[in-house]
Amino acid sequence: MSLSAQQLDPVLQELIQKGINKNHKLNSNRIDAAQAQVDQQLAKSVFLPKITLNGSYTRLNDDITFDENTQNLLIGTQKLVIKDAIGIPFNTPFPENVPLTEVPNLQNKNILKSSVDLDWVLFSGFEATNALKASQHKESSLNYVGLAEKDKVALQIIEAYDKLALVKASKKVLSASEDYLNEQVFYVKKAIENGLATPISRKKIELAQQQLAGKQLEFEHNNILLIELLHQLTGETKENLRLLDPELQSFAVSEAANAEKRNEIKALEEAEKATLYKAKMEKSSFIPKIAVKGHYEFIEDDLSLLDPKWFIGAGVRWTLFDGNQSRLNSKKTLLESQRYRDQIEDAEEMIALSITKAELTYQAALQNTTIVQKEIELANDTYEMINKQYKNNLASINDVLDALNDVEKANFKLQESNFNERRAVADLLHAKGILTY
Repeated sequence: MSLSAQQLDPVLQELIQKGINKNHKLNSNRIDAAQAQVDQQLAKSVFLPKITLNGSYTRLNDDITFDENTQNLLIGTQKLVIKDAIGIPFNTPFPENVPLTEVPNLQNKNILKSSVDLDWVLFSGFEATNALKASQHKESSLNYVGLAEKDKVALQIIEAYDKLALVKASKKVLSASEDYLNEQVFYVKKAIENGLATPISRKKIELAQQQLAGKQLEFEHNNILLIELLHQLTGETKENLRLLDPELQSFAVSEAANAEKRNEIKALEEAEKATLYKAKMEKSSFIPKIAVKGHYEFIEDDLSLLDPKWFIGAGVRWTLFDGNQSRLNSKKTLLESQRYRDQIEDAEEMIALSITKAELTYQAALQNTTIVQKEIELANDTYEMINKQYKNNLASINDVLDALNDVEKANFKLQESNFNERRAVADLLHAKGILTY
């Protein structure tokens, strides 16, 4: 079986999720991904029409009118038209009782305007399209970066949790050693009373008890530090963390399990694609852009004789030469994509090496556990034999304490071996990109 989310302690799974929600780096990554989504919306909005309402008031020093000769020409033309309409001969004087229309001003001095403008990009020369694709790949890259960071957070919490389990297991080993010592205290006390042992034997046991108390204090300090670390990583209250009683359960993992592409590689690949589309976007500045523009005046009274009430038109903007700016920016971005390609190749090599290293570490951990189990068996048998010899006055108290120390060390080594096994499994699954939590 493999160390998967289903096989992790449910309490540990909950701590991992809390750690992921609390992690500041992940929160910052989420903000970056949200910004990339906004960039996509900005790219799409290029093709949305822009509608602008305008309003203004202007007062000139005077009305703008035709010059005197032009006004006389317009009045004379008006008289000729009227004569022709009422049947008066061309050379007959104009009747005084027929009204004439005054020549209008070109522009009144009081100008009140209210209008609406429409600007609509129909074709951006693929600039907006490439910008959209670049920001989409950027968002994907950031999401994969976030997943890779989640793995790191999970590994940190798993390691801290396992260390706490190691401390708890070690304290149980010390508790067993304490029971052994208490048995020896009782026996030595009786032996001294019966003249079978000296007070020196009692002092040696008392020294062993003090040394044991020192170890217990050290593990208690380690317990406090790990509680503090888990609190910092997950935000869980220290009171709840003190109630935890984790165990070092041994897990096996199939070394033949296929490796999957790591999130770090996926992030770099998406970043590479983003830079390639960015380079295309910068290069597309030489492609013509097509747009539509419209204008409508709401107030006609203050328009000049030359101002239209409305108009609509289409235009093309074509940059033929921009001083090599677009070409150089595109070249710079392409160089950046080459750097991502180098990073991908380097990361793939490092990951392949880490998989090999993790497999070897896991094999060594399994072998070490087998060896330690034999050591425990031997240490227990030796202690029982020495203890019997001591009670039959065939061995010294030093021999008993040494044998007890060997039992303690062997049990410590077993717990450390279980811890190392779990670390090796987690590291191997992470190296292969199949760690779940």
